[in-house]
Amino acid sequence: MKLSDAKAQNVWDIFRRISQIPRPSKHEEQICQWLKDFANKHRFKWQSDHVNNIVIHVPATPGMENSLPVTLQGHVDMVCEKTPDSTHDFSKDPITIIEKDGWATADKTTLGADNGIGVAISLALATDDTVKHPPLELLFTVDEETGLTGAAELQANFIKGRKLINIDTEDEGVFTIGCAGGIQTEIALPVNFVSADPKAVQMTIEIDGLAGGHSGVNIHEQRANAIKLLGRVLSSINDELNINICHLQGGSAHNAIPRNASAMIAFAEDQKYALDKKINDLQTSLANELGPRDSKLKILVHDPSTPSEKTLDTDSTKSTIDLIIALPDGVDRYSFDVEGLVETSNNIATLSTDIEDGMINIMSSQRSCIDSALSRITGRIEATAKLAGANPVTNGKYPGWEPNPDSDLLNISREVYKKVRGKETKIEAIHAGLECGLLGEKFEGMDMISIGATIENPHSPQERVNIESVDHLWNFLKALLPELN
Repeated sequence: MKLSDAKAQNVWDIFRRISQIPRPSKHEEQICQWLKDFANKHRFKWQSDHVNNIVIHVPATPGMENSLPVTLQGHVDMVCEKTPDSTHDFSKDPITIIEKDGWATADKTTLGADNGIGVAISLALATDDTVKHPPLELLFTVDEETGLTGAAELQANFIKGRKLINIDTEDEGVFTIGCAGGIQTEIALPVNFVSADPKAVQMTIEIDGLAGGHSGVNIHEQRANAIKLLGRVLSSINDELNINICHLQGGSAHNAIPRNASAMIAFAEDQKYALDKKINDLQTSLANELGPRDSKLKILVHDPSTPSEKTLDTDSTKSTIDLIIALPDGVDRYSFDVEGLVETSNNIATLSTDIEDGMINIMSSQRSCIDSALSRITGRIEATAKLAGANPVTNGKYPGWEPNPDSDLLNISREVYKKVRGKETKIEAIHAGLECGLLGEKFEGMDMISIGATIENPHSPQERVNIESVDHLWNFLKALLPELN
């Protein structure tokens, strides 16, 4: 389906407007002001809280005034990822929407359909005169992508409804009724920096071309982690060349599988040929090992833009490499109760160097639908870090969402979906953190489902949304809202 043929044109019109507005996580001021202006233009009452979460109150259509309010919920921030050759500035540049083969994508950046489509469809439902609905609360949270902090700051009296539709999952025709909880571990490894040997050669090694993706939704696909691969590459090189690390960098967000990582290293000048040969061998062996999703792996070697005046000493170099290799990454265990559902996982998310404080910093993001299992893998990561002499600190814990297969909202939604689409929907729980976990904790008795259009490769420059799936979602919600009376 082409965009010009889509029935949900009002959704796309609003999404285009949203895409003109910068909205990185923690910098949502412009999009929040736009939402307030939108509400004022349509004479809807609105309120915001101390972190800029917003609820827009939409009156019921005639005949549904006595119905209880229904909450449509999404988040306004987006993950800001781009390809290495992109010059896009997420602080000021609009997102360019490109149409290709029935999908909408962006130009070398994340698209922001996660969760811009959810926001757009909520606003479109509220302003379309053909849609019959009960009183609506359009709840838009901030900073979902970097810790669910907007949802965490919500107060219990911010909304009144006890039926909530979260529009932030990524597979049309699937109703999500449960999600994983999670926690982050910040690992600070003290290292010893020394003056760089003036006779040594310095080179930068880059891991690039990996698929990346969402560290919850895509973790079961065994996508390669650039930080973990970098650790292996450095270990293999160090076995032969006796390198010293100058600088490490990798990953960008706790909820993204790292697509690239780099290391600046110093080594003896007469080992340059050996390094090149080793890199070529590793390129071949690792490319053969990885799956088709990561077939574009590149291990690049080039001169650093600025030589480093400091390097890690030999012991710190080895302990850093060993820690990166030792930390668990990927699927830890699958659910015993739900076939194919990842129960517990970990993502080595970011890697950075702090020369001033003498630290190598690693951020790890753990997820599980079982609280005790989350504690178990977090304890394993903490123990591994301590064995290396590092200081682990956990933060950002958020609750999971326990499935309720007997939900009234779920049962009504299933019936409506079958009428509209002529087929049954799929019911599932997901291995990702949804705001529903926090919302269920904040608002006692909340009946929830999570739905969405079909979005592939969220949190990466390959993100795209299926145009026809937006139409299906629109038609379903138009039919569902009149039944929630």
